[in-house]
Amino acid sequence: MLKGGPTDVDLVDVSSALPGDRRDRGAWPADARGAGRVRRLLGALLDGLFPPLAADDDRVAYLVRHVRYGVLLSELCALGVLVYALFTDTPAGRHAWLVVGLVSMVVVLCPALLLLPLDTILRDRRGPVMFYLWTLATTVVILVATALDGGSASPLDALLFLTLTYMAATYPPHGVVAIGAVMTGSYVLVFGAGGLTTSAAFFTGVMVAFTLICTMASANTWTTQERQAMLISTQKALAATDPVTGIPNRRLFLERLSGAVRAAFTGARAVVCLVDLDGFKGVNDRDGHAAGDALLQAVATALGVAVRETDTVARFGGDEFAVLAEVTDTFSSDELAERLRAAVARIGDAGGVTASIGVADVRPGDAAADLLHRADAAMYRAKAAGGDRVVHLLS
Repeated sequence: MLKGGPTDVDLVDVSSALPGDRRDRGAWPADARGAGRVRRLLGALLDGLFPPLAADDDRVAYLVRHVRYGVLLSELCALGVLVYALFTDTPAGRHAWLVVGLVSMVVVLCPALLLLPLDTILRDRRGPVMFYLWTLATTVVILVATALDGGSASPLDALLFLTLTYMAATYPPHGVVAIGAVMTGSYVLVFGAGGLTTSAAFFTGVMVAFTLICTMASANTWTTQERQAMLISTQKALAATDPVTGIPNRRLFLERLSGAVRAAFTGARAVVCLVDLDGFKGVNDRDGHAAGDALLQAVATALGVAVRETDTVARFGGDEFAVLAEVTDTFSSDELAERLRAAVARIGDAGGVTASIGVADVRPGDAAADLLHRADAAMYRAKAAGGDRVVHLLS
């Protein structure tokens, strides 16, 4: 009961009556929480094992070279084993020719990797898959050759170290750990089934330590690569962004304009609008440059709202903006330009700022300079006619 007014009011706990209130139902079942944790763990594991190896052309070129060097290394190792099997007295005895056949197969088949479309494979998750399969196949060949050559007493198992070293330069840390564990486990399974010899146990310990070293090297390499990629991305963004408004600058606009001209050959329709602010100098002179910068930022935001996310709004410098937008039968270039003019008029109403807008259609085969010249001529006609208007130069 609530004692606070002329009458007593019964308070009812309505929380239990709300079907959407999770408090009344209690926490999630333990099995649901466990399943969620398992899914998150598997997702993190897959992301760690199969990250994209390359995000730019330079990284792809590096990885293609790495594959070529790996093929060359495989060929040289195979030839070395071939010479070893043919001209060295080994414990293999009657198995020597099996080793020769196995190595000859490697010499013949390994260059086939260079026939794959590496430029595209290395840009997505197929890149890690290719490297993992290549490494696993190499591990199988080395272990079989070692077994044929006398088991743990054979020197051929040392080739596993070369394979792991090659991995550390490319594989993510998760991959190095996984493949190193597979190599070590396979070695123990093959040569320790009846009990590890002293040399096999020593080799296994060294293999574990070497895997840890390669993992640290891989982690350092990937950290450096990510920082470098982030730095390059930041530099590219800064080079293509206007520092005052944060929107694309003239350089990026021209790049996208070239793409629009190419797309025009396929029937895509686009338009260029040059937006020049009327009365902006008065804002700077009257209220200062800080107020002018604030107005430029507000105009950039208003223009961005007036177009679609796929369109481009850029600042050319001073009080001049450019818009590259797609047009359709239901939304013409004149309608777009009028929307831009109205957006600037609303933002600049208090300071007496409007916009003169010149419009030019993107045509197949246009040169960027000619297209901008048409839009610029239209904009100056709008300004000469008193400003706060749109002029569309059709030819």
